Amino acid sequence: MFILSVQMFFINSIKASLGGVFRLVYTNFQKIKIVYCERARSEVFFKKNMTPTLGEDSGFVVRTITADYLSTATLGDMLNVTTKLLTLKNSSLVLLQEVWKEEVKTFSMKVVLVYVNKGRPSRIPEVFRNTFDSF
Repeated sequence: MFILSVQMFFINSIKASLGGVFRLVYTNFQKIKIVYCERARSEVFFKKNMTPTLGEDSGFVVRTITADYLSTATLGDMLNVTTKLLTLKNSSLVLLQEVWKEEVKTFSMKVVLVYVNKGRPSRIPEVFRNTFDSF
């Protein structure tokens, strides 16, 4: 299992308009939990000095997400995102990702990822299979 600790934020990004005026872009708190799960998946690779791709035309894509919003989190809350491997197949895998606020599960998501190369599903490279086997 991989655990990523994050702090709940409200402002997702700051963007500049054509006239140079900055505006704040706000994100729905519930959508932020999916963003944290995406970040946790990336961090699995970054912690091992890797990226989840072997080139511009390859990488993991999300095929399916099944999400359950169980409880709220508010600005400033410290959250833990856990990532567990449920299934590892030739070209796809299923992860269970959960967001916890202390001992309370606030979000649960199963995500199916497919490895693609040049736009087509491909066998997951051994280096990535070994990464997922570690949890």
